Amino acid sequence: MLRMASVVMHPFRRNSFLGRGGKVCRLMDTARSDASPLGAVSVRLLILLAALSITLVACSPGAERETQHAGEDAGQKSVHQGTTTSDKRAGAASAREGETTTTDSRAKWDYVALGDSLAAGMGARRGYVARYAEHLHSETGASVRVTNLGLSGQTSTQLLESLHKDPAMRKALSGAEVVTLNIGLNDLGQARSSYESGTCGGPQNQACLRKVVKRIERNWDAIIEEVLSFRSTHNPIIRTVGLGYTPQTEGTFEPYVNEVTSHIDSAAADGCIPYVEVRLGNEGMSADGLHPNDEGYRVIAHQLEELGYEPLHPR
Repeated sequence: MLRMASVVMHPFRRNSFLGRGGKVCRLMDTARSDASPLGAVSVRLLILLAALSITLVACSPGAERETQHAGEDAGQKSVHQGTTTSDKRAGAASAREGETTTTDSRAKWDYVALGDSLAAGMGARRGYVARYAEHLHSETGASVRVTNLGLSGQTSTQLLESLHKDPAMRKALSGAEVVTLNIGLNDLGQARSSYESGTCGGPQNQACLRKVVKRIERNWDAIIEEVLSFRSTHNPIIRTVGLGYTPQTEGTFEPYVNEVTSHIDSAAADGCIPYVEVRLGNEGMSADGLHPNDEGYRVIAHQLEELGYEPLHPR
């Protein structure tokens, strides 16, 4: 179970400020406690004389008008100063984007999505990544910032290469509290095209199908190992939907797809990464027959949500 850190809110007074370690410090108390009785009498006498002077001035001609103008000028000055202060705070907040301030008790999570066009959300108005981010926010109260690295057409080999060599991707993963992953459908799609064109090779024109299964399995093992290597200093929430969804297959392709999904299940289990295999009916697919529609992406996000939000154990 994910445990959210509790935040204790201290009541602040006007004569207080926040010191180191969150300690609430009082102002002026020491000065008042050190004042001598004679000093206190002198202060009271001065206050009485000042009050008498103010009363005399208030009774003079034109004082009312001057007081009114002074009040208006003070009000305008106050509004202007308030705007300036707000602008400065806004600028500072922009410069410190992603940092938690003392006035915001919400957790702030960076969510990095890895995958292909399914992670990118093609085929619908909103993909599963944006929908899962909404689940994260609504169920944990965290403020979620999404970095969607899903790339249309990406294969498992290309993703693995990026994990090894892309500094931006590596930097994003090193600070991520949440990571989701799907990959492999494009590998299978390319092999299927070769089979259907009669260029797959080997016995029964299936050599490329056997090769792609072994390549996906090898790449998935390496991808999981690479993703897990970024959790050396923190416990991110890592979830996977495998291929994104399991395509409806029959005949020649079915055993190859089943072998891939079975291996992904085992690899995720070995890495202690919660995994769910998603199967979509026709009602969940877009017109191109390759990408989910809004309903399909809603189902994928919901299946991820059902896995919960418990972090992985530290290495």
